[in-house]
Amino acid sequence: MTLGYAIDEWMRTSELEDSTRKTYEGYIERTIRPAIGALPARKVDARALESFYTELRRCRIRCDGTPFIVHKTTDTHDCADKECKPHTCTPLAASTVRQIHSIISGTLSAAKRWTWISDNPALDARRPKQKPPEPDPPTSAEAARLVEAAFEMDEDWGTLVWLAMTTGMRRGELCGLRFARIDFDAEVIDLRRNWVLGKEKDTKTHQNRRIALDSETIVLLSEHEMRARNRLEDLRKEFTNDLFVFTGTKTPDHSQPYSPNAVTQRYKDMATRLGIDTHLHALRHYSATELLTAGVDLPTVAGRLGHGGGGATTLRVYAAWVAASDRKAAEILGSRMPKRTPKIEGER
Repeated sequence: MTLGYAIDEWMRTSELEDSTRKTYEGYIERTIRPAIGALPARKVDARALESFYTELRRCRIRCDGTPFIVHKTTDTHDCADKECKPHTCTPLAASTVRQIHSIISGTLSAAKRWTWISDNPALDARRPKQKPPEPDPPTSAEAARLVEAAFEMDEDWGTLVWLAMTTGMRRGELCGLRFARIDFDAEVIDLRRNWVLGKEKDTKTHQNRRIALDSETIVLLSEHEMRARNRLEDLRKEFTNDLFVFTGTKTPDHSQPYSPNAVTQRYKDMATRLGIDTHLHALRHYSATELLTAGVDLPTVAGRLGHGGGGATTLRVYAAWVAASDRKAAEILGSRMPKRTPKIEGER
């Protein structure tokens, strides 16, 4: 029984999210199967896996180091015309190799359960260390420029960017949001769904959450709903709460959500025009770091972001800002204590 066969059986029997399955299939076909898929599963050991990971961290195609030309076509051609170039080794990211390790480890764990092998060598194999999270949110000044530019482009786009900043919602959550999930009276969003790969599904952590909204955001969303109602009236269609809040120009009736990829690209283009090096996901970081540095407690921030683990993920990602919040808390307490006059000149 080959490792490739075991992987196929593991993939067939595993319950994976569609997006995860698609990612795994790409790693299997491009990287795992060509390299070690033909090996008998019982001969895969920790040393073989560590050598495989080391090769991938050196060069993603695992070349032998001998220089060669990357040809643009297999037909007879003039390399100058086809712009063929010498191969340059490009390593796979540590995070990617860790995902490849997860596929192999999951496969071998299943093979052990199925009594195909006696143990799982992936448990002993060393994998690349996980890089510490390095969130890089825009500054307050940059955030102000971004949201102002978004509203100048059009009111709908400005509202989307504003909501991303003030709630920290994920891209798919923004795109999958329906009017029915906005409670204008209670001033909350009841977040239950996510839009990924053209499908509506649970949120990333499979948790429903309610996000409180400030009065200004409620006003903007109310105006946005009125614009949607007017559009549908012009189109001679009926407005229903089941419609998507944000939609692209191709579906002005709000029957389909804004494409997540289109949102990402539009935001990136806008930021580039402003000369700001950032991306859409950084707005989630902006929301989190602004709250933490303002002294909002960790569980509340974790709840708004939809992080699991009781705030462990939030603490790991935003440790520096949590420390800054702790320093601010210390200063607040110190300022409220009665002032003491040193008894000895120069005493600390």
